[in-house]
Amino acid sequence: MIAEMQIVSQDRGLAEISVVLPAEIAVKTADAIRSILTLAGHEVHKVNDEKERVYSLEEVFPDLSPAKVLRGLRGKEDLTQEAFARRIGIAQHHISDMETGKRPITLEMAKRIGEAFNVSYKIFL
Repeated sequence: MIAEMQIVSQDRGLAEISVVLPAEIAVKTADAIRSILTLAGHEVHKVNDEKERVYSLEEVFPDLSPAKVLRGLRGKEDLTQEAFARRIGIAQHHISDMETGKRPITLEMAKRIGEAFNVSYKIFL
């Protein structure tokens, strides 16, 4: 295995390091470096190609829940609870219960809802 590493630039007390290594170990290596830095007490952020910080959904919406996602998507599509319930074949009160957190969204239901909105079911779990 051949790997290359160099310091690319230094500015404002920060240094950019470039690592070139086989693609099949790139993700594991990046994860290991991220873990080491985190264990050392450093906050590690992802950045895009323009070197801008990428924020996670949880950072932007810390109180976001599957119930709120369901309510938001239904509202975006301008669907009543009743109309959406008919679309996925359940009773309207089940939609209400899921949106208020009284009823958990099961894996099967998440898949049905995700398919109805053409989004990943994982956002409802």
